[in-house]
Amino acid sequence: MKPLQDKVAIVTGASSPVGIGAAVARRLAGSGARLVLAADVSPESVAKECADMLGDPKAVVPLVVDLADPSAVAAMVAGAEKHFGRIDLLVNNAAVRINRPFGMFTAAEFDKAVAVNLRAPFLASQAVLPSMRRQGGGRIVHVASQLGSVAYQTRTIYGMTKAALIHLAKSMALELARDNIQVNTVSPGPVATQPILDREKNEPEESARRREYVPMGRFGRPEEIGEVVHWLLTTDASFLTGQDLIVDGGYTIH
Repeated sequence: MKPLQDKVAIVTGASSPVGIGAAVARRLAGSGARLVLAADVSPESVAKECADMLGDPKAVVPLVVDLADPSAVAAMVAGAEKHFGRIDLLVNNAAVRINRPFGMFTAAEFDKAVAVNLRAPFLASQAVLPSMRRQGGGRIVHVASQLGSVAYQTRTIYGMTKAALIHLAKSMALELARDNIQVNTVSPGPVATQPILDREKNEPEESARRREYVPMGRFGRPEEIGEVVHWLLTTDASFLTGQDLIVDGGYTIH
């Protein structure tokens, strides 16, 4: 049997074919997981790709979800349970990034970032608990960022929400351990998703500066992050919870 055969996973932020969410979805599908893919833009193409891997068009459900809307988050989880009858895994990956010098952010931008980057994972995690408890356990992974541990110019709100997400995982892990629910965080460094690919094209000097921060001298690949998320969701290391795995090519070690 594949390691995630008969398991059901919700993955948010899985619409971009070159994104971390899509890489996670492909890796989980390759291990046999049935999927609910949720994003603010239709994840139909990624869903079809994963369904083809699974050989079953009904094994992957694509949803367009406004994760800034609490009722939409609740409906996402309820819909997943109604369709598949269970939820075993949750990957809170969706995020918005608003880059401005400190002093230039608006209140609306602050509220949007907190709503998507922090409130949505908080509410989705609470919503999946009844299903996971009925099944005797589950696993939750928040995708944070190395900027939750170190600062970088123009990233104040993004880094703040990611730091809070890391703390959320620790608090959840503390309270949910007795329910056999493991909660951990993966914090990517600079990864060649669409925003970074766009920056490489439009701001090559800024991209070069970012690469200089990385001892490996390159940006990560979405698949490298997907592999770590998959490991957390499948590993026999069941004593591991409340931890933040920084996957950044060495970005934060100097």
